[in-house]
Amino acid sequence: MTNTLRTRGLFAAAAAVVALALAGCSSSAAGDSGSGAPAELEKVRFGYIADFNGASLLAIADDQGLWEKHGIDVETPVFTNGPLQIQALGTDDLDFGYIGPGAMWLPASGQAKVAAINSLGNADRVIAQAGITSIEELKGKKVAVPEGTSGDMILTMALREAGMTIDDVEKVAMDPATVVSAFASKQVDAAGIWYPLIDTIQEQVPDLEILAENEDFIDEVAFPSAFVASPSFVDEQPEATAKVLAVLREAMDYRVENLDETIELTSAMLKIEADALAVEAENAKYMTAAEVDALTDDGTVVTWLGALNEYFVTAGKVTDPLDPAEYYLGEQFVAAGEE
Repeated sequence: MTNTLRTRGLFAAAAAVVALALAGCSSSAAGDSGSGAPAELEKVRFGYIADFNGASLLAIADDQGLWEKHGIDVETPVFTNGPLQIQALGTDDLDFGYIGPGAMWLPASGQAKVAAINSLGNADRVIAQAGITSIEELKGKKVAVPEGTSGDMILTMALREAGMTIDDVEKVAMDPATVVSAFASKQVDAAGIWYPLIDTIQEQVPDLEILAENEDFIDEVAFPSAFVASPSFVDEQPEATAKVLAVLREAMDYRVENLDETIELTSAMLKIEADALAVEAENAKYMTAAEVDALTDDGTVVTWLGALNEYFVTAGKVTDPLDPAEYYLGEQFVAAGEE
């Protein structure tokens, strides 16, 4: 009798353990364990550029705990430009990244998806050494530009407006930091570059000339910066993609409502003076997620990207670009706000 009771007790204990284990599995599948611990986070590699446009949403997401809130374990490597991030997406070294308008031809050629529109820019300029007062005077002169960036784009557009092409100047491809030093030391005659780097240059070359800016072409094309995603990541991990978009949406709203604080957060993240980032912020238009939703639903974003496609064809960047609807994740972006 005693042995029978002991056996029944062992079965009861085992059943209790199994029940607890099953309960734990059920809670975990729902996103929370029985003890209240969160489910395992999705790992995401998200690249950025160390300026306000490229880093401000990441600074907000980190400060406000948005990654953890939406179940993301994020790694944020820094890059010097957009094309390098597109390359990293293609080699599976990155899942998301940030690009300016000058690199939009890369999604248009199928190398990335545009996950979200970040801002509309007005920070790009063609600058020249003192005494050079027109684009036409750049003929035969050395012009520095970060290849495939908005600086490259503003230069190409300014040359075209003047009836010239890139072959009319001696284009010198450099990374942004090298453009600053090369212009300041007068190794080049002009540059396609942007704020706040222009402020840095102007400290050493106060009499530089501004020959062209974004607003000169506002009737022709918009200058959107954007967050991009690996096509394979989007296809294979739709839930993680939706979580990242949800993070970006919340951070976008926070930036619009708290711009001064966002400048301070980004300054702390990048270890760059807040005044320099404020200049960059002044030269861009930032939108809430709802505003981007509306611009997506009415076709405005696709129109912007289509105009850029046309520009990139004429600039020789791409011969047969994809329809923007094929590479802009507009529906997914809007849906991320409905969950």
